[in-house]
Amino acid sequence: MKKFSIFFSTLIVFTFFSISLSMAQPYRSASQAQGLRVGEKAPNFQATDSHGNQFKLESALKEGPVVVVFYRGHWCPVCNKHLKKLQDSLEVIQQAGARVVAISPEKPDNLEKTAEKTGTRFSLLYDEGYRISDAFDVTFRPDSMDRIMYNTILRANLKNAHSDDSQQLPVPATFVIGRDGKIAWRHFDPDYKKRASAREIMEALTGLN
Repeated sequence: MKKFSIFFSTLIVFTFFSISLSMAQPYRSASQAQGLRVGEKAPNFQATDSHGNQFKLESALKEGPVVVVFYRGHWCPVCNKHLKKLQDSLEVIQQAGARVVAISPEKPDNLEKTAEKTGTRFSLLYDEGYRISDAFDVTFRPDSMDRIMYNTILRANLKNAHSDDSQQLPVPATFVIGRDGKIAWRHFDPDYKKRASAREIMEALTGLN
């Protein structure tokens, strides 16, 4: 009877600890993230780029629309391919009066790796503490198997590459923000293989200036 009582008490403590831990770390899956909707006001964020310069959305919008791209990291081949395609179309996008910024939870030294791999000449921003991805409602945590694959096969080193060890990522979404600060268009899909094309972005920019 005494052994049963000890076992039962231990079980209660373990269950309580597990529940408390899950409540303290309310991580979401990619399918649970929703992303801000068209017509909603974009968060007025600021962040440091790979060269240590400060980017402020409010200031950038005074000059024209801003294309905000969330990507996972320098280790992601799909992200690198997407950023390369945007770089190839950067001149056309800029001629439409818009600016492109790409945001990742990776620290600045890894932003530089992305720039080297992709040849991007637009701003790569460090989302410290997932503040920007949280504000745009795109933050999620990959499941354990995906995390193992990213960290071992793709060498993402998520625990050390980000500002904390939670290993969260953004859904690779794209938002076109008009000069009024509202989201004019978005591409949001939990499937990381599906990305916004330059043509779609150009169509969204039509008439925003």
